[in-house]
Amino acid sequence: MNTSLDKRSSSPPRPPWSLRIWIDADAAPRDVKDVVFRAASRLSLSVTLVANKAMHTPSHSPNIQMVQVKGGADVADDYIVEHAVRGDVVITADIPLAARLVPLGTAVIDPRGDIIDADTVSERLSVRDFMSELRDTGTVTGGPKPYGPKDKARFANALDATLQRLLKR
Repeated sequence: MNTSLDKRSSSPPRPPWSLRIWIDADAAPRDVKDVVFRAASRLSLSVTLVANKAMHTPSHSPNIQMVQVKGGADVADDYIVEHAVRGDVVITADIPLAARLVPLGTAVIDPRGDIIDADTVSERLSVRDFMSELRDTGTVTGGPKPYGPKDKARFANALDATLQRLLKR
């Protein structure tokens, strides 16, 4: 008989209400917010939108709140970094913000469903910096493709998988 205990099974399960979803809301597509709101409602999770302008949140969901920060470079990012904790989920397309969050132990998902973690964040940051340098030299790099139904489905799947993984802890 094996008497060793798996550390995860020997500790009490993490209460779902302690997991918070943060949305870097200034540039998050409405579809992303809607998916997060539905998931949070279904799983009784707290959601905080952080932006430098007021945004609508569903009135029927007391677990969804809006934090409006002052305008300025990285003010919303700084707020999220200061308040998000290990095991939280952050939704952002901002790669420098993701690079600040990953070492803290937060799960980061971009609006197109890409999970940004310790294995991918450095490469994503390098590509972002390279593209920025190209734009700074006048090279036309084009913008991101329009957000569509496949992106929404991919995001919903990534969010669901991430939440299930974190809630099992």
